Amino acid sequence: MAVDAYRWMMAGPDQPMVKVPMDLRAPEAGEVLVEIAGCGVCHTDLDYFYNGVPTKHPLPLALGHEISGRVVGAGAGVESWMGKAVIIPAVIPCGACDLCRRGKQTICRSQKMPGYDIQGGFATHIMVPSTGLCEVDEDRLDAVGLTLPEVSVIADAVTTPYQAAIQAGIGTDSLVIVIGIGGLGGYSVQVAAALGAKVVAITSKTDPGMIADIKSSGASLVLNLKDFPGMREVKKEIGAFAKAEGLRSTEWIIMECSGSIQGQQNAFDLMVHGSTICVVGYIMKTGEFRLSNLMAYHARALGNWGCSPDLYPGALDLVLSGRIDVKNFVECRPLDSINETFVAVHDHKLSRRAVMVPVRALV
Repeated sequence: MAVDAYRWMMAGPDQPMVKVPMDLRAPEAGEVLVEIAGCGVCHTDLDYFYNGVPTKHPLPLALGHEISGRVVGAGAGVESWMGKAVIIPAVIPCGACDLCRRGKQTICRSQKMPGYDIQGGFATHIMVPSTGLCEVDEDRLDAVGLTLPEVSVIADAVTTPYQAAIQAGIGTDSLVIVIGIGGLGGYSVQVAAALGAKVVAITSKTDPGMIADIKSSGASLVLNLKDFPGMREVKKEIGAFAKAEGLRSTEWIIMECSGSIQGQQNAFDLMVHGSTICVVGYIMKTGEFRLSNLMAYHARALGNWGCSPDLYPGALDLVLSGRIDVKNFVECRPLDSINETFVAVHDHKLSRRAVMVPVRALV
């Protein structure tokens, strides 16, 4: 296939990524070749690049797992995908094992994560199994004023909190507390509000623009930890809010999205009887928590690895129906600026989630 194809490869921790040409082969049975429209920069990518978190695929490796694009090649048995706009799951299950057949795709032992198990999305093209692809209705995409690169973030930043919300049972009578209002936290607020919950956002950030964005995205109450002497007072404030809104003083759903030890501790401190703690953020460090509180409060803590492809259409529908705002929370950048963009994201100089876009897709 005679096209200009390349990847930006990571050779080692904190070393500049290098642009490397790709040879595009024909897809095998069950595979598709996707021309990438956009790939979001996730905190996990930064962990691989800056913090020495190992990848399963040996280096050099193209990172990136929030991928949207168009199928330009299809192997035997999956020809129907040809030409379709798609979102690639951040975690691709095999679809055939016992776990997948029982609906436990996120713990499939043969799963493939772009940018971790296989070459990722900071490239012009990617070859992936067709399992779990999510088709994007481009008429609806146009109608809501979005582009295909912009919805790449659905593959993780939106679907990960969406799955957490679904498995926690968030609904119209729920009080949801979101800890951390960065990328995952911002979308967690939107997801919970879209599902009908009253949302309290917890942050230590003081950026007025970010606070305004979170309020406009569905947070009924935003509490800054710097305004309180401790979590006891924060919990009391949330209790007063729940009473004023006619919500229960029990069964609060707490979504920990900061990916920090302090955020995890705050989640435990806000626990009430029947609480559900959703561990959405990720951190390598180890904390100490009184797990017996789960017993005493008859509460539960739920992990959340990626998102089952079965849930992608529901998350996409929330975006295409306008109930979740993606456009105002992403910033498209040329793929060839990837090294500069990683520095900017790492140094917290971007207020929106960066999406790396091959130049041809920017036109």
